[in-house]
Amino acid sequence: MIILAIDTSGVDCSACLYDSEKGVALGQVTQNIGKGHAELLMGIIDDALSQSSLALGDVGRIAVTIGPGSFTGIRVGVAAARGFALSLGVEAVGVTTLETLAEQHLRDNPGQAVAVALDAKRQESYVQLFAASGTPSTDAALVSLDEARSMLVNFDGTIIGSAAPLLAGGDAGSGPDRFPIDIVARIGAQKPRGMPKPAPLYLRGPDAKIQSGFALERRPVA
Repeated sequence: MIILAIDTSGVDCSACLYDSEKGVALGQVTQNIGKGHAELLMGIIDDALSQSSLALGDVGRIAVTIGPGSFTGIRVGVAAARGFALSLGVEAVGVTTLETLAEQHLRDNPGQAVAVALDAKRQESYVQLFAASGTPSTDAALVSLDEARSMLVNFDGTIIGSAAPLLAGGDAGSGPDRFPIDIVARIGAQKPRGMPKPAPLYLRGPDAKIQSGFALERRPVA
């Protein structure tokens, strides 16, 4: 099966065509853009298709990162994935950035549990623990740095992610969390059939809130 993987959850805008039967990426394109995913995503998908010598109609499943990450970027990727799935009549599955980073680490460092901790700013971190097999040991959670340290005090494994330096007592995180897009494709290929449609994983509510007390007075129409 050919998987189209999409990532717009962070600073990268990425697409990959992956052959799940052969276990190889046929074409993949990543641009480190920071913002502006909506404007560039379709062109990046086209470039990945050209690189793989495939057409969109060859795709049998869509995989997309659903967060945690950029509030706006995640919405762009999820909307694109669901749109492609609907038009092609194929399934779309969501892949978290936490499980992707865990899979990346375990691919190069097998046999040991891993905790993924992403810098969520505001003295907070997105945290999830994974067994050596890659199976989640906890649910993804947004916690304070102190709470994260408490969670990990007896953890027998490796702590990775942009918040790892903060949890070790540092003053700053390690910068944007990035990963190869083919890992998203590989995880997406392994998801069981019948998964719910991908939806953004928002562990923190939006910053913008509806203000009260500023409603305009309604006047009767003459």
